[in-house]
Amino acid sequence: VQLQASGGGLVQTGDSLRLSCAASGRMSSNYVMGWFRQAPGKEREFVAAVRRSAGYTYYADSVKGRFTISRDNAKNTVFLRMNSLKPEDTAVYYCAGGSTIIVTSIMSANAYQTWGQGTLVTVSS
Repeated sequence: VQLQASGGGLVQTGDSLRLSCAASGRMSSNYVMGWFRQAPGKEREFVAAVRRSAGYTYYADSVKGRFTISRDNAKNTVFLRMNSLKPEDTAVYYCAGGSTIIVTSIMSANAYQTWGQGTLVTVSS
């Protein structure tokens, strides 16, 4: 599986942005696709994830209520809609994918086998 992320950019506080992650290759029905981010000088952190078949979603507390992850299985694409953006959301956002990820590992970067290139999101104050 290969992942291609897109949609980053420069926005102002309170603006919205939608990231996309297009997957190519064969994926199992229980495949999980997620978003992580890494701000300068900080560790990579979990943002959101979705199970490809069942559609279960998972969010970091810092983005709950503001970000929405969704998927279009027909297009093998996952979206991250980001509303009410804050300067602290500034980071490089990475999409990731993996199979056989149990729920207790959803937020762990080590659980994901495939990573796309990052897309930079900059939120100005």
